[in-house]
Amino acid sequence: MKLNTVHTTPKQDSYDVVIIGGANMGASVSCFLGQNKDFDGSILVVEKDTNFQFASTAASNDCIRQQFANGINIEIAQFGAEYIQNFREYLGGDEAVPNIPIRNFGYLYLSDNDALTEVLERDQNTQASLGAGTQMVTPEEIESKYPGFYKLSDIQSGSLNTQDEGYFDAPLMLRWQQKKAAETGTEMVQNEVVAINHSANKVESVVLKSGETIKAGTVVNAAGPRARLIANMVGIEIPIEPRRRYTYIFSADKPLSHDLPLTIDPTGVHFRQSGDNYLVGCPPMIGDPSVAYDDFRFEKGIWEEKLAPILANRIPNFDNLSVLDKWVGHYEFNTYDQNGIVGKHSQIENFIFVNGFSGHGTQQAPSMGRGVSELITYGEFRTMDLTPFSYSRLERGERLVERAVI
Repeated sequence: MKLNTVHTTPKQDSYDVVIIGGANMGASVSCFLGQNKDFDGSILVVEKDTNFQFASTAASNDCIRQQFANGINIEIAQFGAEYIQNFREYLGGDEAVPNIPIRNFGYLYLSDNDALTEVLERDQNTQASLGAGTQMVTPEEIESKYPGFYKLSDIQSGSLNTQDEGYFDAPLMLRWQQKKAAETGTEMVQNEVVAINHSANKVESVVLKSGETIKAGTVVNAAGPRARLIANMVGIEIPIEPRRRYTYIFSADKPLSHDLPLTIDPTGVHFRQSGDNYLVGCPPMIGDPSVAYDDFRFEKGIWEEKLAPILANRIPNFDNLSVLDKWVGHYEFNTYDQNGIVGKHSQIENFIFVNGFSGHGTQQAPSMGRGVSELITYGEFRTMDLTPFSYSRLERGERLVERAVI
């Protein structure tokens, strides 16, 4: 599948909607908006890196789960699973659109202490009340389902769900959302917004790096880890910063007998099946600092001193591993409460946020794209109430904390 040629100069000097950022969030907003029969406006997507080489989207582990602590995030994940598994239908039923299955190897949280077990039990109750298939499991039940996988002598309990939890082809979803958006009239340019002209209550236009000033009826901030820079252009401060996350693909001399669920070790390191091989990811070794937007350096010793020992300790078969690939990506981390900021600004109402998903953007993009498209078209969320994510919660000092951040 080939996308339309991407230009650098917009065809018009005015658009009803300008979306800053064309990766997962921007593509989802433009796709849903373009498909909405009640929206008949013009859409421009401005993306500086149309190959997404340095985008969080490109570094994503492409997973989906319902095991969140917050009810609304569970519902968002459930729609995400529905959207992914009915992707062709959501894009209009064209036979050329691929089906995108979920590889349901599941998620397994492991607990080695009473306090964490209590948290997992509380979360499981919330998830089950909303129809998720999460179950608390004992070490004996884990061993029965995954014989010989884990060292469990220090494990007290686990939280497991294998329904609509696992891997999906997120890059394929992104490409087809972009294609559908283009077919319904969205224009994308490879360029960069360097300034936003605005009054106290309204955005007037955006200024591109190439020099053009483009009038905008509505501006959507979908800039990922750079969201704070865009917000600053209209005098708004948001608590979003880039944080490094490491991913390694590895093979094992003694492969496991069947799929390894995405396992969250009590250390915080997570690992899962990746094709015929395995994937492991983690935050930095010491702390979790904000980094520069272009800082994709590897921390010294991350594999040898942290990941390999934890893998060998938890899974006896993983005592002899070979690294096949590795990369560093950025979370657009919301330091306030680790949840997205979605919707209109309280004063500048034609400036819309879709930012700060703290590592969950790939799986949450369908719900956010649908919601923001409704907000632009109707002035309100219709299919799912996303107002708990509003910017105004920051002004009120209210937090929508999501504990289950990996």
